[in-house]
Amino acid sequence: MPELPEVETVKNTLSPLLIGRTITTCRLNRTDVIKYPAAEQFSLLLNDARIGLLSRRGKYLIINLDNGDRLIIHLRMTGRLLCTPADKEQKIHTHVIFALDNGNELRFSDTRRFGCLWLLKKGEEDTVTGINRLGIEPFDDNFNADYLSSHLSKRRICIKQGLLDQSVIAGLGNIYVDESLFAAAIAPQHLTSELNQQQWQTLAEVIPQVLMQSIANNGTTFSDYLDGEGNAGKNMPFLQAYRREGLPCLRCGASLQRAKIAGRSSYFCPVCQK
Repeated sequence: MPELPEVETVKNTLSPLLIGRTITTCRLNRTDVIKYPAAEQFSLLLNDARIGLLSRRGKYLIINLDNGDRLIIHLRMTGRLLCTPADKEQKIHTHVIFALDNGNELRFSDTRRFGCLWLLKKGEEDTVTGINRLGIEPFDDNFNADYLSSHLSKRRICIKQGLLDQSVIAGLGNIYVDESLFAAAIAPQHLTSELNQQQWQTLAEVIPQVLMQSIANNGTTFSDYLDGEGNAGKNMPFLQAYRREGLPCLRCGASLQRAKIAGRSSYFCPVCQK
């Protein structure tokens, strides 16, 4: 958390506030969140940098600068990016402040400090962020049943673990894997080697649908996630399985269960997802 829909929402809400703006200064309250290059160089390179298009890859937010440099941010568990007037009170755990030429500031905060920021120069090979190890995007034209089957069916692992593998699918996390498996009526414990072609087809169809629904609702907020304007996501009431342990299944009425699967808490219906 945040996962693909939340990062996409941050991108969408920040884009009209940042595109065309110039970063006048970059101030660091903590330097340990800067992973590349060295913190002092990171700040200096961003002075007077003009912001171009924002993009997303998996759970990474990419701020493309007009000079060809790329500011790459991973929010991890509790990271936030907020565009706000400079005179607004600075919240605790605000680690990086990008002052903008219109009097606003882009602030990066992170309670647990797992978030990371990188700055890559124009044409510089990315050997530091991990983006080059990501698998296909769920909205890619080539994301289909054959892709899923070819990457997962020969591995004897549970489907929950397979869908969480960022080298297979970029951007899925615990929330949307559980939601997708519920929508596909597939148990999270089901072995990938035992899924049939119809099940792969169903997964390929429901995963983008689940993600698009959350994006339309500005993501899911439980505690930390806010969009680029400081608003909470509205998708929580639409969740069908995640964090609904003990509540009735919306398909069959059975009580939803929670189990530790692939090291993660997983929510599912024991009847619909046999």
